[in-house]
Amino acid sequence: MKRVGFFLFAVLAVAGIVAHLGQASGQSPGQSEGDSSPIYGVKIPAGYRDWQLIAVKQLHIPDKGDQLRAQLGNDIAV
Repeated sequence: MKRVGFFLFAVLAVAGIVAHLGQASGQSPGQSEGDSSPIYGVKIPAGYRDWQLIAVKQLHIPDKGDQLRAQLGNDIAV
């Protein structure tokens, strides 16, 4: 009886690990990797590396200092 309990526990542990790894990959079941790229939890459209520079802006944010920000856009936005 102890062998059956240990075997059942082992099967459930492996199934839990496999299920967790599937969720941790961050990819939904119907989504392919080419559709978007997850960066810091934000989905970026495919082809974003080809976007062109539209504008540059310098901001002063209290308690954080000066920041330089760039606005990018795809061919439709440009």
